[in-house]
Amino acid sequence: MSPARQGFTLLEVLVALVVLGLLAVGLAQGVHFGLLAWRDEIRLSSMDDDLATLDGVLRRVIEGMDPGDDLEPAPVTAAKDRLDCVTRLSSIDGPVPARRMQAVLLVDGNHRLVLRWRPYPRASRIGEPLPLTETELLRGLSRVELAFQRANGTWSSGWRSPDLPTLVRIRLHFLANDPRRWPDIVAAPLRDRP
Repeated sequence: MSPARQGFTLLEVLVALVVLGLLAVGLAQGVHFGLLAWRDEIRLSSMDDDLATLDGVLRRVIEGMDPGDDLEPAPVTAAKDRLDCVTRLSSIDGPVPARRMQAVLLVDGNHRLVLRWRPYPRASRIGEPLPLTETELLRGLSRVELAFQRANGTWSSGWRSPDLPTLVRIRLHFLANDPRRWPDIVAAPLRDRP
């Protein structure tokens, strides 16, 4: 090499800068894509957690349905989109005993699945009954579809019988633009008449 040629030419420096710039852009796009994928995964997994919690709550409502007794039939009335029953609901792992309550499950006008409930009295109440407390279980539903299995194995869309259904199926219908899906919830009342 001649003594005049000991550095980089301007063209070589520009080519190196362009290559480094392309590498930096590629790295930034990869990090951006990774962050978007991570955020979407967190959002989707939290939706699944909400649905799994809802699944557990609805199963406990069905499993705890009051079967009634020989003098009073099971206090359950239902249509294809509404369930009204007396049930026992307890915390999952707490020492608090199960409390008897009147529960109404439906989708309201704001596309929310709500559970309206109040303590169920052990005796006839004097005066007005306590107001129902409303608990939002899930948003973004167009409707809920209920079905009840009779002892002979047939399904009906409503329930007015002195006995409990063999199985209860709950199907959640999300709004049209909602990507969530959840399989049918099928649960059996677990309590027998005393």
